[in-house]
Amino acid sequence: MALLSEYEQRQVAEAIARVERDTDAELVTVLAARADDYAYIPLLWASLLALIVPGIVHYVSGWLNMHTLLLVQWASFIVLCLVFRIPSITTHLIPRSVRHWRASNLARRQFLEQNLHHTAGSTGMLIFVCEAERYVEILVDEGISKRLGNKTWEPIVVAFTRQVKQGQTLQGFVTCIEACGALLKVHVPATHARNELPNRLVVLG
Repeated sequence: MALLSEYEQRQVAEAIARVERDTDAELVTVLAARADDYAYIPLLWASLLALIVPGIVHYVSGWLNMHTLLLVQWASFIVLCLVFRIPSITTHLIPRSVRHWRASNLARRQFLEQNLHHTAGSTGMLIFVCEAERYVEILVDEGISKRLGNKTWEPIVVAFTRQVKQGQTLQGFVTCIEACGALLKVHVPATHARNELPNRLVVLG
């Protein structure tokens, strides 16, 4: 199922078009379901727990013989692997720093893949959201960063992140785009009509 419907994606595109009429900045929005499948995380946790917990039970109680202990460890590993692969559970097994690191890496790859580093005047801007990680980041090229420092975007990112956590991703995008547009209109005003990159929401399933 799509992260946002086609109608909702058009609303994001329309918000971008409205903002770009007043600025030389080129905005691209990206919405990712998740930054990584974290396939190794369930295996890691299942291995550790299947190895340690039955061993502790055997050490404390002594009621498991070696054959039974081995069977319990194998069974525990299989069951835990299946349980830990449930997305909502997997997310809780991953440290926040790891989730945000992976999302940040994906944002930077998207900045390059969407050709935001090749715009005239270096005025590319990426508004990036990773839903599973509840992660929002705004990346800008040097044509914008020379006029607006990174701290400028922090309140906008905080507000958008809160909306993503509340399941208001569409409204978050529109509000974020409009807030960025108000700043860009003042600091990176339009000098000529152009539209180098498509006004659309890029969805990564």
